[in-house]
Amino acid sequence: MNIFCKPLTALAMTVVLLMSLTGNCLARQPTPVIVAEAKISQLYDRVEALGTLRANETVEITASVTDTVTAIHFADNQIVEAGDILAEMTNSEEHALLEEEVSRREEALKRYERVLTLVARGAVSQAQLDERERELETAEARLRAIESRLQDRLIKAPFGGVVGLRNISLGALVEPGDMITTLDDVRVMKLDFSVPSIYLATLKKGTPVEAVSPAFPDKRFKGSVSSIDSRVDPVTRSIVVRALIDNSDGLLKPGLLMSVELLKNERAALIVPEEALIPRGERNVVLLVDETKSPAVAEERTVAIGTRRVGEVEILEGLQPGDKVITHGTLKVRPGQEISIRATDDQNKPLSEMLSGDASETAQ
Repeated sequence: MNIFCKPLTALAMTVVLLMSLTGNCLARQPTPVIVAEAKISQLYDRVEALGTLRANETVEITASVTDTVTAIHFADNQIVEAGDILAEMTNSEEHALLEEEVSRREEALKRYERVLTLVARGAVSQAQLDERERELETAEARLRAIESRLQDRLIKAPFGGVVGLRNISLGALVEPGDMITTLDDVRVMKLDFSVPSIYLATLKKGTPVEAVSPAFPDKRFKGSVSSIDSRVDPVTRSIVVRALIDNSDGLLKPGLLMSVELLKNERAALIVPEEALIPRGERNVVLLVDETKSPAVAEERTVAIGTRRVGEVEILEGLQPGDKVITHGTLKVRPGQEISIRATDDQNKPLSEMLSGDASETAQ
């Protein structure tokens, strides 16, 4: 038995030695990783709220007198300009009175001019001229009154905008207060929303906002703060902020509920992908690529973080612009371990495309 045991033991020792050497060689191979550079980017602190849209100008078009509608000059959702006539009411009596008062004014003007000529010659007294002047002024006042009554029977658009649904028909008898239609200036929309008063010190005109609505889930509407209410609500401890949003495409309608993000405290911040962040209890660390060594090694660095946004995080302390941090492969890498950079992280590309791009560059 001893004759056969010795060669077997030597063979086993050789196999163990080879496996040990192979394992050491594999352990010394740099670990492939994907990295990203810390970069400077414009960043905001976002305050979320719910807001309601209002037209820039809005009014209910009503009649000011009781009379019958004789003409309608608009259709539903028609765009009108300031001063356009929307509807006419019965005015035959006013037109007859207008013709009468125009005739009276012309006669009063002729009398005044005749007496004025005679006064210049000394043929009549100044008192007669004053009487004719009063008659002329009275005729002009009556004429203006009739013209005003005629204007009350013409329903005009007070400003340019879009009319709503028509609520009257030809021949309908309308009274003061009866709504004929609505008129909204929707080229610019007002978005009113409430913000907690703790943000009062950072609120100012011109602060940008972004808004979305379930009606248009793929579109973000941008605007800016135009005014801030003068009072804080004592119950909710919030303040109403008004932003103006461009609506030249006409998509937005008054009364629409929108989710608002107030973008305050704009600044240039140092940003890294969120995947690079590794929680370590109460602190956060990243694996920094130390390229001063060959091959490069991973170095653990504690960082202080600030605001987060989709896929990215602000770094307040611990990194400098241009530093490379590991985003993919952090679970396989330990501080001081040798690494090889497989690809540079591109937030706009999936992982497969980043790796295939690296492979094509290596082949070339």
